[in-house]
Parts: sequence; structure tokens; C-alpha cells
Amino acid sequence: MNAYIFPGQGAQFVGMGLDLYENHPVAQELFENANDILGFSITDTMFEGTTEDLKQTKVTQPAIFLHSVVLSKVLGDNFKPDMVAGHSLGEFSALVANGALNFEDGLKLVSKRALAMQKACELQPSTMAAVLGLDDEVVENICAQIDGIVVPANYNCPGQLVISGEVAAVNQACEKMKEAGARRALLLPVGGAFHSPLMEPAREELAAAIDSTEFKEPSCPIYQNVTTTAVTVSNDIKANLIAQLTAPVKWTQSVRHMVADGATNFVEVGPGKVLQGLVRKIVSSVETGSATVS
Repeated sequence: MNAYIFPGQGAQFVGMGLDLYENHPVAQELFENANDILGFSITDTMFEGTTEDLKQTKVTQPAIFLHSVVLSKVLGDNFKPDMVAGHSLGEFSALVANGALNFEDGLKLVSKRALAMQKACELQPSTMAAVLGLDDEVVENICAQIDGIVVPANYNCPGQLVISGEVAAVNQACEKMKEAGARRALLLPVGGAFHSPLMEPAREELAAAIDSTEFKEPSCPIYQNVTTTAVTVSNDIKANLIAQLTAPVKWTQSVRHMVADGATNFVEVGPGKVLQGLVRKIVSSVETGSATVS
């Protein structure tokens, strides 16, 4: 069975999507439509902006979403997922790809999400850190012992977990992780504490937008970050999307459930190859690859 997976923030690069724009009329139409919806030329930043321009959350999130969704549309009849999943932001791309959300609504929600997260980041100094070489349980226990807010945020693969929270609490947790034998515990260059309680203001803002958006029954199940299991009911999909901003991304657990449910081939749709690498570390027996168009 084919599982299509969609990357999140961090996969962006300058020039992303330009080949699709130049070679496929359907891609050009979607990109131009996106410029109109967003009210600025995101294609200029994607195709020829600077790395710094592209790193702004309000640009990064719509840009990655666009690249993934446009690529899935260009694939046409070759896009045949039996199941989908997305890493954080990638969940929105996956929901447009499986028909639960239309393109325009998906892009509007991603833009709202990015702006709401940016605002939440500005309310309080916060950060994230990658912890390598410790069992999940050890990381969870250390976070629970720290004064202040610090929580597991991304279960990326065994031995690779990202923590998120207040700057002082994250720094303190990193020291404890190193003492516990972590190979590395290093701060990430991010704008704030994504997937932590500090995103509550953004969650409330996004909840209103998601509640007022129409979701349809998807063409195949999505394995969502919050529940990690197959979801096909539109109201459940909405609730999980809202919860996602303050809850951890359980990628390891999601991939394991997809494999248990029959996934043998994982195809990454969008910029980069990060998710393929993670999938191979979670379950080495499956095939992985990137979505490509001729």
C-alpha cells in the first residue's frame, strides 16, 4: 500500500516549485491563485527570494504547503494514496491532497496558522531543542521534572525528539539531557515554542477559523499527529487539527501505525527528503522515495 507523506516547516529552499511553475500549466494556475489569495507574491519569494525571506513563518508555511499541494496536483492520475500523513504543517497539505479540504480553504488556514503562531511567539521568549540519543521516556521524565514550561514536541524517530517551551526551562532541560547521556541537546533556530502550551493563543485563533471551514469526507485515511491512527470522519479531523498546535507531533507512532495497517511504500510529496530519512529510521523494511513528475 502507498502512503503519501507531507513535510513541515524547515524543508523550504530558495527556488522551490519553480520547475513546476515553468513546466505545468496547472501548477502555474495554482501558484497565481495563491498570490491572489494571500495578497502578496509568494512565488517571488519562493523562486528568487533570500533564505532569510523564506524563513519568516508567514512565508515558510504557505510556501511548503503550496509546493506539496501543487506537486500532488501535477502528479494527476499518478497520485494514488491509500493513506496520507503530514508532519505538523504537512497535515494541511495531506488534507488537501486527500480531498478533505479544498485548495483555497487549505491555503487560507495555513496562512492564518502561520500568522497566529508568529503572534504567539512574540508574546513570550520561547524556543525548541533537538535531543539525540535518549529514549523517549527519559526525555519525557526530565521535562516533567523541570520548573517552567518544557514539553516533548516532536517524536521524529527513535532517539530523536524535539522539546519545546520557555527559554530557561528548555536550556535547563538540555543540561539534564546531556547529564543523562544524550549524544546532543542543541537549541534550534526557530521563532518560538511550537507544539507546546505556549501556542494556546494561536490554537484559539485557529480553532475559530477551522470550525467555520467546510471539511469533506476524505478519499483515504489520514494518520494525524495527535491521534497517530487512521482518521476519516471530518469532525474528528477538525478537532485533531485544532489540538495539534499545543500537542506533540507523534511522527514515530504514526508511521508505525501506517505500517501496521499495510503501508509498504512511503512517498514524500514536497520539498526535501527529511521525512523519508525518518521513516527509514522508524521502520527499515519499507520502501521510500520522493514524488517526481516527468
